[in-house]
Amino acid sequence: MLAVMDRQQFAEFLRTRRSRVTPVDVGLPNNGRRRTPGLRREEVAQLAGMSVDYYSRLEQARGPHPSRQVLNALARALMLTADERAHLFHLAGEQPAPARGPRQDVPEGIVHLLAGLDSTPAYVLDAKYDILAWNQMFEILMGGMERGNLIRWTFAGDGCTKDDFARASVADLRAASARYPDDKGIQDLVAEMLACSKEFADIWADHEVVVRRDMHKSWVNPIVGSLDFLCQVLHIPDGDQRLVLYTAAPGSRAQTALHELRALTDRDRVA
Repeated sequence: MLAVMDRQQFAEFLRTRRSRVTPVDVGLPNNGRRRTPGLRREEVAQLAGMSVDYYSRLEQARGPHPSRQVLNALARALMLTADERAHLFHLAGEQPAPARGPRQDVPEGIVHLLAGLDSTPAYVLDAKYDILAWNQMFEILMGGMERGNLIRWTFAGDGCTKDDFARASVADLRAASARYPDDKGIQDLVAEMLACSKEFADIWADHEVVVRRDMHKSWVNPIVGSLDFLCQVLHIPDGDQRLVLYTAAPGSRAQTALHELRALTDRDRVA
């Protein structure tokens, strides 16, 4: 069932977006002076492949409910950004289609943020659970680091248990597989894990779906032993990436251990 369309807001949004696009922007001739800025209604209709009457009724808040095909055509004609396109769909009572695939490049600002976190282990995941970037403290905590996939790491060994982290990761991956049904990397990962890990297959069969949020996580470091962290998950806009921070409470054993690991690493570098 379609959600309710906000016809008035939809119409106003079309008018304001039309006013900011010039004929030159869309490859149309600019024939003389215009009474109002932007494109004419007939020009938008031409670019979107619809009748002028149909488009005019949309702008007058009295048209029919536009199909997804019409919404996509309007988004192209009006040169909408990804955010504006999603807003157009929402005003029409529709959910925008998912992107073609998760973003692979980490935004430059996030890279700088990682480098500036001197005492907090942190890394960036994409929707497939590939680790795209990490900071020095995360490398120290892990005892060495290279690019890999967190789902494979979690379910690679014989000692895998169905803990909260494992279950949440699989449920999040299931949600990603629905957002990106055509992404071969995600679908191949699921098929691989179903074939090689009974634990993964058992959790996958439960059909749990959840987007990763904050949770407690235990990690065993070969030098300082088992440590407890709060995994803070921050979603990065426009990329379907997550910045994960292993935060330790002030005065906790985990915080003290992180300081010890950092000091040992700095001493080894000097030596």
